[in-house]
Amino acid sequence: MVEDLGGEGRPWPAAGPGLWSRVVEQLGTALMVVDPAGRILAVNPETERLLDRPAHAMRGMDAHELLHRDPDGGTLPRKQCALLQSLAAGVAARGEGDSYLRGDGRMVTISWSASPLLADGSLEGLVLLFTDVQGDHGARRERAAYTSALEDLNERLTLVAEITDVLGQTLETDEALARLGRLLVPRLADWAAVDFRTGSGQVHRVTVSGPTGREAKLEGGRERLPEPAEADGSPLVQVLNGGSPVLWHEQDDTQRRDTRTYDTQAGALSGSPLAALHNDFLRTVHATSFITVPLGSRRPVTGALTLVRTDAAHPFDTADLGVVSDIGRRVGLVVDNARRYGRQRAVAEAMQRNLLAPLPQPGRLRLAARYQPAPVGSQVGGDWYDAFELKDGALALVIGDVVGHDLTAAAGMAQLHGILRSLAWDRSEPPGAVVDRLDDAMPAITTVPMATLVLARIEGDPHTGPWTLRWTSAGHPPPLLLVPGGQARYLEAGQGLVLGAPPTAGAGRPNASLPLPPGSTLLLYTDGLIEIPGSDLDSGLVLLRQHALALAEAPLDTLCDELLARMPPGSTDDVALLALRLPTP
Repeated sequence: MVEDLGGEGRPWPAAGPGLWSRVVEQLGTALMVVDPAGRILAVNPETERLLDRPAHAMRGMDAHELLHRDPDGGTLPRKQCALLQSLAAGVAARGEGDSYLRGDGRMVTISWSASPLLADGSLEGLVLLFTDVQGDHGARRERAAYTSALEDLNERLTLVAEITDVLGQTLETDEALARLGRLLVPRLADWAAVDFRTGSGQVHRVTVSGPTGREAKLEGGRERLPEPAEADGSPLVQVLNGGSPVLWHEQDDTQRRDTRTYDTQAGALSGSPLAALHNDFLRTVHATSFITVPLGSRRPVTGALTLVRTDAAHPFDTADLGVVSDIGRRVGLVVDNARRYGRQRAVAEAMQRNLLAPLPQPGRLRLAARYQPAPVGSQVGGDWYDAFELKDGALALVIGDVVGHDLTAAAGMAQLHGILRSLAWDRSEPPGAVVDRLDDAMPAITTVPMATLVLARIEGDPHTGPWTLRWTSAGHPPPLLLVPGGQARYLEAGQGLVLGAPPTAGAGRPNASLPLPPGSTLLLYTDGLIEIPGSDLDSGLVLLRQHALALAEAPLDTLCDELLARMPPGSTDDVALLALRLPTP
């Protein structure tokens, strides 16, 4: 066993117990772990024997000061130590012929190899392998083999960490699989294939990646194949049915612990459409070795990942199997999260669309509205609009945005939608008074912590006018008014606190009013329309005004569609847009 000397508050980042035991515990050469300052964290028994020093006597000691000497046994300046230079640069290095001081006072001449120990991209220290250069040639070959194994282990663990980081950056299944293919091919395999189980009991080969990227022609036409019986001998079928990971290469037909070998000819005769598809794939790419592992760790499994190598001189081994199995578990978790997110997004989007009631068209007034969900890969928000006639004959217009980007925000939007309609209908009063009552009721009868909105009243005969706009804003972007003659201005009056903010004692919400000229157009919108990645909202407001002026004479539906199309891409928010146009004389 390697004794952990990280008790000084520095944990020793270690690989999984399986990989560690297969690589480090079998080392027949001396191993030492040092921290970024060069202090000894851990040694193995071979180090104690070679240096004639007990592990506890080396704990926390500066490795250079304790051990490194010049050929005459004198102190060696630190700037001349290649190992310290490697540690400072965080890179792998080798040395030959260094002199180390043993505990019995004798000098031993060593050769060494150091590999950086990384965790989340940060240097945690060095792993140092060293041996007596006076040992026999067999020991040197053994040292080289174990050094190579350690370097290979470090590369594999780095790959697993990178895959975890990259896949965690997206909630879209297709994008996650595309990234996975780019990471695995050709770094670990020549080919990669992913199969998913569907909710209807079918299997779908969703992607195949090869040396030149994605290979759609090998995906079986993305067909959904019937889930085969458990008796099917195909490795893919066995894994999908909950079996162990499969490791196979053409020179190996012996049984391995925790693996199954696979006879490609027997598998081809199973008669399963899925087995036939898988065997055709393996033969087409000239597989000489492959690994098939489950996606996820729960039953039933989400799917399967198959990696293929085509060079018979470099088949997969059991260490590869451990790494790929770990990757499969992590990919399965990402896919499961993406599927849950997709279901939640669909519910939230459907809820929002169903609650956006049809617009009235009172008299000669014309209304148009648009709701645009957040781009794929972003969460659905709580943006909404509404327009309805009040019992005193006025037309109410509402645009709002509930804080949050999830199903809870969509549900909160639904609550505010219903309550505000009721409060506005209940009494004929200024918009500010209605929103004050909404703000007062919100914590008691909704789950909404905070929201913004504009509530407006269009007063006047819907056929002949004249018309007056009265409005209040609860921390929402200002309405935009387009008037005939090429003028446009933001209505910044009537601004008050957002809903849910602590109220100012004795102060009611402000109201604003403005006569509306015939032929004018009023735009209410949420901030998703003016968000420009890398810029501020003021720049978005300028751009919206420019586009709206250019479209001022367009039909109202065209105006709404073109405004959405012309705003810069990249926003991760949803958008609600409500437009009112008054008739010309």
